[in-house]
Amino acid sequence: MIDLHTHSTFSDGSLTPEALVALAKNLGLTALALTDHDCTAVHARFAAACSADGVRGIPGVEISADVREGTLHMLGYFVNGDEPGLRATLGEIQHGRELRNRRILERLRALGFALTWEEVASYAGEDVVGRPHFAQAMLAKGFVTTREEAFDLYLGKGKPAYADRFRLSPEDSIAAIRKAGGVAVLAHPSTMGLGPKALNEAVAGLKEAGLGGIEAYYSEHTADQQAMCIKLARKFGLAVTGGSDFHGDANPAVRLGVGFGSLKVPDSLLADLERLAGK
Repeated sequence: MIDLHTHSTFSDGSLTPEALVALAKNLGLTALALTDHDCTAVHARFAAACSADGVRGIPGVEISADVREGTLHMLGYFVNGDEPGLRATLGEIQHGRELRNRRILERLRALGFALTWEEVASYAGEDVVGRPHFAQAMLAKGFVTTREEAFDLYLGKGKPAYADRFRLSPEDSIAAIRKAGGVAVLAHPSTMGLGPKALNEAVAGLKEAGLGGIEAYYSEHTADQQAMCIKLARKFGLAVTGGSDFHGDANPAVRLGVGFGSLKVPDSLLADLERLAGK
């Protein structure tokens, strides 16, 4: 069993890299990819933990790209986190996130929610603070009854406390990943909100830009969505990947390796990724 989409305290997950790897070992996972948002500073600790626990570790990253509707995330596998271009690009994204966070805090205060930056940041394990941490702070202070309510009413796209941030284009995201020696994979295509024809056209364009794979096996994908992604991958000669998108306590319903309980990512998928990465 493998899981190629997970997060740690270096973005919006609740487990440290070491705890994440230990859990993977206990569950019998043979390979694990750590794909924290806009961050590769975790790679050294992740590699050391994988080596100590005997789990095959794949250094990764997840980049949110700029699209007019829906959301598009680009996963990068086997990236060199020390490559100067990628480090500079991720630094620019992180700075944009910091500016956006300050705007969210201001808007929440204007709505009457007495929150401090220190309260929000206390829910982030490392340096990266995101909207899930705002949701946790709001829940802790009784402003909402669930994290989902925080997003549905205030933090989600188009809601009163939402603020946008700097993002790369999908093409530039792919270029940054490839320049760092990685394989670019379209994450959970269902979140793009496109019908079959539009998704086909989008994947065709991304393939031309250097896309290497599609995440078909995913916790929130229906059987039909999974089948459609596999079909698209075969049509365009792309690798098929999969993962749970595990965050730990931030989304406890999604479990490592198995998602909501029925996710099964075939071990054989890793071979195609390794081939594309020249491993």
